[in-house]
Amino acid sequence: MFSGIVEEAAPVVNLEKEGGNLHVTMECSFADQLKIDQSVSHNGVCLTVVNVNKDKKTFTVTAVHETLEKSNLGLLKKGDKVNLERSMKADSFLDGHIVQGHVDQTARCTDVKEADGSWYFRFEYDPTQEDYITVEKGSISINGISMTVVNSQDNSFEVAVIPYTYNMTNFHQMKPGTIVNLEFDVIGKYVARIVRQQMGK
Repeated sequence: MFSGIVEEAAPVVNLEKEGGNLHVTMECSFADQLKIDQSVSHNGVCLTVVNVNKDKKTFTVTAVHETLEKSNLGLLKKGDKVNLERSMKADSFLDGHIVQGHVDQTARCTDVKEADGSWYFRFEYDPTQEDYITVEKGSISINGISMTVVNSQDNSFEVAVIPYTYNMTNFHQMKPGTIVNLEFDVIGKYVARIVRQQMGK
């Protein structure tokens, strides 16, 4: 379980394919604190640490075929920044919202506008399930970042990004055409499913 508060946007230092899997090696400041079998969110995808390398500066995780199909991890290149977050502790503040680390689908950035020191990013997506919706002022995870929805539409929405978030996450690398991972609000998904069932859909 995560909160969508990114700890670090870390670079990919190595990619290795093995069958349908992809081994991703990251360099980050807290690599020496990680343990094998620990869960870490990578652009919103919960992955298990399979190796902490001897240099104590890098670690490796493995993304399986299913994950690569439903997320943007298969598009990674060396040097790309990935948003990292370790699992939330039970006694921690929930500063973002409940993020499971289970990406629902991807979306495409279609517009970036500056707004007097901040930015508005627009994303469009083709809902793969009826429960994948956004609501005005609701929460959504974009590449593992807890964000507040504005201008919610049937298959698009915007988020307002402050300078701190822009600089400390991989938002600063996003541009029109960039593919991002979406995890819709888990409470919203349950409510949408219950309403549909009651309506007989």
